[in-house]
Amino acid sequence: MRVLFLADVESQKYWDFFDKSDFKDIDLIISCGDLKPDYLTYLTTMTGLEIAYVHGNHDKRYKESPPEGCICIEDRIFTYHGIRFLGLGGSMRYKPGEHQYTEEEMRKRIKKLKHTKGFKKGFDVLVTHSPARGLNDGEDLCHIGFECFNELVEKYEPKYFVHGHVHMNYGRNVPRITQVGNTTVVNAYEKYILDIDIDENRPKRFFEKN
Repeated sequence: MRVLFLADVESQKYWDFFDKSDFKDIDLIISCGDLKPDYLTYLTTMTGLEIAYVHGNHDKRYKESPPEGCICIEDRIFTYHGIRFLGLGGSMRYKPGEHQYTEEEMRKRIKKLKHTKGFKKGFDVLVTHSPARGLNDGEDLCHIGFECFNELVEKYEPKYFVHGHVHMNYGRNVPRITQVGNTTVVNAYEKYILDIDIDENRPKRFFEKN
């Protein structure tokens, strides 16, 4: 399965110079946050592809105007063609506002998830907005990653951990790909395509229910 991940900045290639042929081999689109809802609505309308998303720290507008025809996968496991995606959006809390969390608040979100049906089976792809602490994150409070994400990766060893939030044009050497044990960590800034092996024995599309 080929998945297009998006984050942080609307791709001029996909929005201003849209060409449907660019999506002919894409099976699913996932947003890692901080994208205009109109952008996601446009892409799902023009491509006919399903789009799933988590929130970025600048996505307060989603409350009043969420992207149409798209699926929010915050705080849940979303299975698509056998691939299990766990969504945890938001950034470290650096000022009053939505989609920001302290380390303890993010831990509580994860703890609550662990009691949901099916979570013990693990997940294949961790989808977040923020990176993990000390892994592709920044030094300022806004861009510091979550330590509990490291713990999730260490315990469940997902095949991929895909995040946004850390722009690759910040003027420092921000890696696109990092390997942590058995997990490939991807910074999805603007756009990135992953080919993920599917499990035909799992349901093609469903949310894990509490």
